[in-house]
Parts: sequence; structure tokens; C-alpha cells
Amino acid sequence: MLNVQAFTSLFLPAEAATEAAGARLASVLSSGGVVFLEGTLGAGKTYITRAIVRACGHVGTVKSPTYTLVEPYELAGLQVYHFDLYRLADAEELEFMGIRDYFAPGNLCLVEWPSRGAGFLPQPDVILKLTPDREGRTLEASAFSILGVAAVEALNPC
Repeated sequence: MLNVQAFTSLFLPAEAATEAAGARLASVLSSGGVVFLEGTLGAGKTYITRAIVRACGHVGTVKSPTYTLVEPYELAGLQVYHFDLYRLADAEELEFMGIRDYFAPGNLCLVEWPSRGAGFLPQPDVILKLTPDREGRTLEASAFSILGVAAVEALNPC
């Protein structure tokens, strides 16, 4: 069982607020880390991932890797991997695709639907749970490492 070291909950009333939260997270995650993204279909997991990847310096399309499982982004000084495990038939498939290589130190790994990869994924630094809420969404962030604590703290606007 993971021990939560920090927690915050934010209401993100519009897409601009989600983009701003993603940018604040990117300011901490620009040297790597492991982020799990949880929430129902349409909750905003890919949207906040897109905001993080763009804030890390990617220019262009950030697409959901629903059918490919992983979408790589090679940025100046940072390798980003966006995983979408929704269609994963068996978590053991991750072992066959060399999952451990992706989670090398200094890489940023953003994992949607992490529960489908249970037993084959490393411990996250932070878990982001998104829930549709009125006209926006609620973002709950739980930290499980020193990096995760910094990410949670970055989410709290001054």
C-alpha cells in the first residue's frame, strides 16, 4: 500500500484552468517522474496530459495512444512517454513491450488507466484523479515521493 505524503483537491472550472494546472505540474516534472492519471472516460486525463507535454516544450499534436499504448515525445533534455492502458488486454503485455525501459530515471511517464497495468508499473510520484464536476472538473492530486510532494505543492496557486 502506498503512503500519501501530500494531497490537494482543486476545482478546474474551464479548459484554461486545466491547462494552467498542467503547466504548474510541468514546472516540477520537467526533469522526469511517474504520473498516474485516473478518472472515467472523458474526465480530462488526456487533456491534462496534453497540457503537461506542451508546457514541457512540445509543439504540435499530442494525441491519445489508445490503440498504440504509448506515444513518445522527444523534447530538449526530456523524453516523455504518454501511456493509455485502457485497451490493454493483459497487464503481462507490458513486460513483453519492455515497459521497464520506458521508466528510466530522467524520463517523464504519464500513465492513463494505470490499474490495468497493476503489478508491472513502478510506484508513481503522483496520482492525478480527475472527475467531471459541473461545467469543469475536480483534480485530486496525491503525492508518493519527494517529487510528488513538489508537484502537489505546485498545483496550489499562490
